Amino acid sequence: MLLNKETELTQDSYYEASVARAAASPALAGRSSADVCVIGAGLAGLSAALELAQRGYKVTVLEAKQVGWGASGRNGGQAIVGYASDDAIEAQLPAADARRAWTLTVEGLQLLRDRIGSHGIECDYRPGYLSLARNPKKGRELADWARHLQQDYGYPLQAIPPQQMPHWIASKRYHSGAFDPNSGHLHPLKYCLGLAAAARAAGVVIHENAPVTQVLRGARPLVKTAHGEVACNFVVLAGNVYLNEFGHAIAPQLSPRIMPVGTYITATEPIDAARAAALIPSQAAVCDTNFVLDYFRLSADHRLLFGGRVSYSAVTPRNLEAAMRQRMLDVFPQLSDLALSHTWGGFVDITLNRAPDFGRLDGNLYYLQGFSGHGLALTGMAGKLVAETIAGQAERFDLLARIKHRPFPGGALMRMPALVLGMLYYRLRDIL
Repeated sequence: MLLNKETELTQDSYYEASVARAAASPALAGRSSADVCVIGAGLAGLSAALELAQRGYKVTVLEAKQVGWGASGRNGGQAIVGYASDDAIEAQLPAADARRAWTLTVEGLQLLRDRIGSHGIECDYRPGYLSLARNPKKGRELADWARHLQQDYGYPLQAIPPQQMPHWIASKRYHSGAFDPNSGHLHPLKYCLGLAAAARAAGVVIHENAPVTQVLRGARPLVKTAHGEVACNFVVLAGNVYLNEFGHAIAPQLSPRIMPVGTYITATEPIDAARAAALIPSQAAVCDTNFVLDYFRLSADHRLLFGGRVSYSAVTPRNLEAAMRQRMLDVFPQLSDLALSHTWGGFVDITLNRAPDFGRLDGNLYYLQGFSGHGLALTGMAGKLVAETIAGQAERFDLLARIKHRPFPGGALMRMPALVLGMLYYRLRDIL
């Protein structure tokens, strides 16, 4: 099970170490009722719950662990426009609909900023996002992508030619780049906890340490845990790779379409403020354009948070801290005197085509999954779209639900080895 492989990794999170959690909400006990039962108290589930409560629905959220325990509270903190694969969406949807789908991600960024402001969520938000290319070929590809966004979606990026790179990044590793002032970065666990507080203030009931054991479908579904049950009119499945991970198959038909991918981050000890600012003068989040990519940003307390190691086998890489340190020094060799304070990881859910997977299993059972490492802003929009649909306006949800998804090849036994081989192929392409 993923949970057994992940428990140790969750204990050294800088995010978890830098927040003060309130006492856990009580687990579900006895029988209760709600208009909507949401399974999963990550960003997608909490967003749906908040939107529904604001529309007057009675909402109960069931979380197997703690609020933000999964990828929502342990990710790279980059809130960026677009999808993990815009190409997959453009290949399936007509141009006008692909543009509508893109616009939803722009709205998702604004929704995130609006929630931070309207609910007073202190989550260290900073604007700015840098996409960086490692060589001339990738630089041309990045420039083509920037032109595509400008011409086809009306979304401008600032091109950064090679001669200007020293003004943007204190590293010789990169050839050229593009700057997006509309995207940004934040402390994801602080944001998730703030979203939970906003949902509770709107009337949402959240039960932590309440893994769901069964969902009985029907006109009025019954959602069961070990010690209680919720009768409701609608169910929203927002557990992603953990949905079927607690010894009970809640929706086994969804599992073949997503895969757990381990991703890892390390944090340095605090750096002198001026020295930290010199690394990334714009204070933007940064990501390169490799398939097996590096991503990094500065925290509010002047640490470098550096992510870049992935595992498609669900096995934690050996010597993880040393490997993460070396990746960081490949980008910033001038940081060799710094110690690492935290190294952690977790699993994100990816689809085969890297496009989000939203839809219905029944007329009253909805699912949100497949954010593919691009979910910090998109999860918020996903929650809003499913709330719109429950309230009777399904057009925008159905736009994304039209995207078709295939199961990963190889079945339950062979799909991980097949994906590992595929990752090795793309890693070799990055190197060459």
